[in-house]
Amino acid sequence: MLDGMDGAVPSEILPAAEKVFGDRLPVAHRFAELLVTDGVVRGLIGPREAPRIWERHLLNCAVVADLIPSGATVVDVGSGAGLPGMVLAVARPDLSVTLVEPLARRTAFLSEAVTTLGLDRTTVVRARAEECVGKLSLADVVTARAVAPLDRLAGWCLPLTAIGGRLLAMKGASAAAEIAEHAEALARLGAGTPSVRTCGDALLAEPTTVVEIVREREAARSKKPGGRRGR
Repeated sequence: MLDGMDGAVPSEILPAAEKVFGDRLPVAHRFAELLVTDGVVRGLIGPREAPRIWERHLLNCAVVADLIPSGATVVDVGSGAGLPGMVLAVARPDLSVTLVEPLARRTAFLSEAVTTLGLDRTTVVRARAEECVGKLSLADVVTARAVAPLDRLAGWCLPLTAIGGRLLAMKGASAAAEIAEHAEALARLGAGTPSVRTCGDALLAEPTTVVEIVREREAARSKKPGGRRGR
C-alpha cells in the first residue's frame, strides 16, 4: 500500500488531531480511510492528496468547528468529498449537518460515508445551492470551501442562512482582498461587515483562514426596467 493510503494520522500531527477530534478521532480515522481509498478511486481526492489528508484537509476543516455554536444547524454548500461539512459532522455530533452537492458520484460517496460512519444527524442533498432556497430550513451556519469568488458564493449561501446566522467561507491568503473587492455586492445581499478569522493558530502550521459573514437582512431587490422589481 502506498504511503498515506491507510488514512493513519502522521505521528507529528497526532497531538493536534487528538486535540481537535477528541473521542471522535476513531471516526475521523475511518473517514480518512474512505477518502484515501474510495475517495481516490472515485476521483474525489487526488492521489497526491492522500499522504497529506490529515494536515491539508481534515484538520484544516475541523478547526472551523470553533466558530460554530453548540447544537447549530449547518448547511455545507458544494460539499464535494465532504470538506468541510462531513468533517464538521464527525468532529461535532451535536450539529445537524446538511451536505449540498450537485454531482451524483459525489453524493453517492457522501451518502455511503454517512451510513458507514453512523452520522445520524447528517443529510445529503443532491442539488445546487440555488435549488435549495425555500426547500431547506434556514441554517444557523452555512459553510463552503474553495467553491467560488466571494460575491458569487455569498449569492448562493446567504439565502440559505437564517437572519442573524453566518456564512463561514474557507479562503486562503486572498480573503481580505476578496472582501474589499466585493463589499458592495455583499451589502446588497444582506451581509453585515465581513471579518477574517483564523482557526487552529495554536495547532496547525498553517492556520485556516475563514471569511465570516453575518446575514443581517434580506437581500436588496433590484428594479427592472419599467419599475417592476426582480426576484
